[in-house]
Amino acid sequence: MRIGFIGLGNMGRHMARHLIHAGHLVTVYDTRPEAGVEHLALGARWADSPAECARDAEFLITMLPNPRVVEDVLMRGGAAEALPEGALWIDMSTSTPAAADRVAAEVLDARGVRRLDAPVSGMARGADAAMLQIFVGGADDDFRIALPVFEAMGDPGRILHVGPLGAGYTVKLMINLLWFSHLVASAEVLAMGVKAGVDLGVLRSSLLASPAASHFLENDILCVLADGDYDDSFAMALACKDLGLAVDLGRDLGVSTELSALVEQIYRRSKAQHGELSGEMSPVRLYESLAGREFRLPNPAAALDDAALTV
Repeated sequence: MRIGFIGLGNMGRHMARHLIHAGHLVTVYDTRPEAGVEHLALGARWADSPAECARDAEFLITMLPNPRVVEDVLMRGGAAEALPEGALWIDMSTSTPAAADRVAAEVLDARGVRRLDAPVSGMARGADAAMLQIFVGGADDDFRIALPVFEAMGDPGRILHVGPLGAGYTVKLMINLLWFSHLVASAEVLAMGVKAGVDLGVLRSSLLASPAASHFLENDILCVLADGDYDDSFAMALACKDLGLAVDLGRDLGVSTELSALVEQIYRRSKAQHGELSGEMSPVRLYESLAGREFRLPNPAAALDDAALTV
């Protein structure tokens, strides 16, 4: 397949590499020419603009930081106008249905360009290992045509067709929203328990043995508890962007979002205190400060073993 790939950031650079390894003819573009060096060495072609990247592509994949950039690349960057009739645009960014609809209404629909929204989960580690989870919205026929492309980048067992256009964006925003909410709730509980004098390890084990157990407490927070790693691979600026998009979506749908708005406020407070490039788990540090100590387990290896036994 002839694939144009725009956006070679922490995630996209790995995804584009896997497409090249899978034998596709890949043309890449990023605002930073140095981002494409490894891809050119593997046989990809460099494009000097979004429009050049889209020209002659059977599939155009965008992996960009926010809806504004998606629209800029497609509209002002000329990619939408350059796509051949019958091409398929696959937006794998964490974006919104409204942004894609604007691009389609202004350019794509009249030219017979089809589209899928297919945002991903799995962070940079999953992208590097080609084990991403992919949530696809769009027509079933288009999903089936694009499936081999998705399988080159993601875990075949976790590539999900979640509904019509826009459903992929929505599912991804809801996943991120719930994960961020789990983080804030878990950090608050740990801070109260520890400050009341309960041993951190005992408290976590008790929670995991109860109906309040969660994947976050069992697995995700271990990087903090074991290594003090707040996951710099996903910056607070992006986390706050995703939370804002989710809260805006709820407002547009007429769904009350008091809890989500509070989680967003806590994340924005952490971004202001710890910096835009701090890791997505940095809000835990706010609660460590309230508890008067860092959340660290004295025997991280045992915690990892316990987690493995409960999976």
